[in-house]
Amino acid sequence: MTLSVTNTLTGERERFEPRNEDEVLLYVCGLTVSDEAHLGHARLWMHADVMHRWLEHEGYDVRHVENFTDVNEKIVARTGEPGVGDTEPEVADHFTSAVIRDMRGLNLKRAEVYPRVSEHVPEIVDLVETLIDRGYAYESNGSVYFDVTAFEEYGKLSNQDLAAIESQGDEDERAEKRHPADFALWKAGAVAPDDVAEHRDPDLDPIAEPTGETWASPWGEGRPGWHVECSVMSMTHLDDTIDIHVGGRDLVFPHHENEIAQSEAATGETFARYWLHVGLLQTAGDKMSSSLGNFLTVDEALAEYGVDVIRTFYLSTAYRSEQTFGEAEMREAEERWDRLERAYDAAVAACDSTDAYATVADEDLRDAVAETRESFRGAMNDDFNVREAMAALSALGTAVNRHLDGHTEYDYRALREAVETFEELGGDVFGLSLGADATEGGDVTVAGELVELVLEVREAEREAGNYERADELRDELTALGIEVQDGNDGPTYRFE
Repeated sequence: MTLSVTNTLTGERERFEPRNEDEVLLYVCGLTVSDEAHLGHARLWMHADVMHRWLEHEGYDVRHVENFTDVNEKIVARTGEPGVGDTEPEVADHFTSAVIRDMRGLNLKRAEVYPRVSEHVPEIVDLVETLIDRGYAYESNGSVYFDVTAFEEYGKLSNQDLAAIESQGDEDERAEKRHPADFALWKAGAVAPDDVAEHRDPDLDPIAEPTGETWASPWGEGRPGWHVECSVMSMTHLDDTIDIHVGGRDLVFPHHENEIAQSEAATGETFARYWLHVGLLQTAGDKMSSSLGNFLTVDEALAEYGVDVIRTFYLSTAYRSEQTFGEAEMREAEERWDRLERAYDAAVAACDSTDAYATVADEDLRDAVAETRESFRGAMNDDFNVREAMAALSALGTAVNRHLDGHTEYDYRALREAVETFEELGGDVFGLSLGADATEGGDVTVAGELVELVLEVREAEREAGNYERADELRDELTALGIEVQDGNDGPTYRFE
């Protein structure tokens, strides 16, 4: 069975055929680095990671690019916060470092590059100039807007009717535009205080003057628009046409719609051949979101659950579906991972024991291994159906346990094939620590438990009035790369 995917652009399930037979160009819409990453962000990362792993498993050379948006009013709004940074670049660097740490903790394969907006401003200016020259964009008061009426296919991804699209941008921006749906490619000047205020912590002093980084352009000092960034970074590091564009479902409109318009208007070529959109992570009936405050950070989740439980949780639901996060769902994932790990460990122990024989044959176990491989491949080629693929691995675990429980002499060949199947499909494809040394996420879990124990001792020392000893404990944690912050609800910590 060849791979088929659900293409948002057509609304159809399509056979996947990359432009180049042996290569896949994969772009993932990355994070605006204005806060700690949470499990909603990690769901997109993990599914993109599994897509990457499966395509490599099927023999493709995967060129995976994922951006960091490090120029944004939300980042500016965090300036001046203790421990975060005093300037937009400092804040962006702080949170970019945290995101990279989280990605490694989740055992994600590294992308080919992680481009940042701030290092691609010259290319952004070049693209905007091209769009003006080709009649798709216009300058207004030092800003540049894309003319949606000039691009006949505008709305083809989101099925939007141009006449029904609400205006994009703030009041001042709307006054500068020819059509309400036109969007900014370049914004004149720095970030206005009003644009910062809605994202700024009310406990911080308000920002009274325009602020944030600006760059020179043919239209004056300014900043790139949000949508143009991804087009430039994708075309710079991959090609004018890519095979797969992955992003959250909430980005279909206007972000991805605008990416298509500006990219195809500039090049005359198809921007992305397959658009794959990941469903949102829900908690208590709402989308998990930094703005709603209903989130668990990746760092906290790794400390509480460990990487394998988190990945097992995500693997319980296909990427296109919405998923619910809660205590019950995480307990179920923990139990599922525990059963899989125990079955794998039992298979390894039995295979390496003197009770495994070359002359013993259990056709049921051998058939189960073959069925697992066939079912797993069928599921993954069915639009990356990780839920069904995970069920195939679980079935193999059941078959291994049945073999071990029903025999005193084991089928070495079948057990070896089972172990290799676990390691190849569960380890290499799903990124679980089957056949690997302890993963970074597992280490974080153990370390987190130890840190919490030290913090409990520190709190006891403080309550007893032993402040010098409490400070010594904090200093010792700092020396180990653990940042402790005291708050009204008690101390919190993060691994630096």
